[in-house]
Amino acid sequence: MSTVVVVTSGKGGVGKTTSTAALGAAIAQTGESVCVVDFDVGLRNLDLVMGAERRVVYDLINVVQGDAKLAQALIRDKRLDTLALLPASQTRDKDNLTPEGVERVMGDLRSKFDWIICDSPAGIERGATLAMRHADVAIVVTNPEVSSVRDSDRMIGLLDAKTARAERGERIDKHLLLTRYDPQRAERGDMLKVDDVLEILSIPLLGIIPESVDVLRASNLGTPVTMNDGRSAPAQAYRDAARRLHGEALPIVIPEERRGLFGKLFSRRAA
Repeated sequence: MSTVVVVTSGKGGVGKTTSTAALGAAIAQTGESVCVVDFDVGLRNLDLVMGAERRVVYDLINVVQGDAKLAQALIRDKRLDTLALLPASQTRDKDNLTPEGVERVMGDLRSKFDWIICDSPAGIERGATLAMRHADVAIVVTNPEVSSVRDSDRMIGLLDAKTARAERGERIDKHLLLTRYDPQRAERGDMLKVDDVLEILSIPLLGIIPESVDVLRASNLGTPVTMNDGRSAPAQAYRDAARRLHGEALPIVIPEERRGLFGKLFSRRAA
């Protein structure tokens, strides 16, 4: 049975697109089929991070509106045959996304892939609510700063109210992915510590991605960081996060600290 994951946040620039590509590639490397879907209509950056910008012919809007078939719009990764991309439109408006069209596309994707990972635009507008609509699992991406955490708290509330699962009285699994974490800056008080973020958001911690030039370098090369240099700290952190999505109880270690957060993995739940 396929799993639909939405990668979301209230604030832009926290690393949703990078995380979508990295997690999608990490899961695809295990042999399961993965499609990453760009819901950020009008901006479209997932194709750049995936190195597929020159291969886009049809996009999500074309498929939603029936102007192209799903098979025509899907871009298969040349490096990993279990990974595919459904790009967003760069010239159309988010209003071109319709609930009926998105539902049909998600149904088609479920029949073809083990995992569908949706890169949501930031905020609470139409594209974001449609991206989360059919999700089974949500990954809330946040930076360790007050404004980012506050906006993520707002998104958690929307996930509990605006998804199809919520409307059926079911729970959507929510996980926190903390990105751009720098333990030295956290110790100086320049950013929030991990415990502070967990205390505020109260959802299970999926992973901590350290601040690293490796992430920027991979994005500029058009390669998910988990495929670019498997030995880098962010690549390992993303791979571990992908394993936790599968249910593995791996300990989480704060970058450059020895203290584990194993007990917090699944103990914190949203109220």
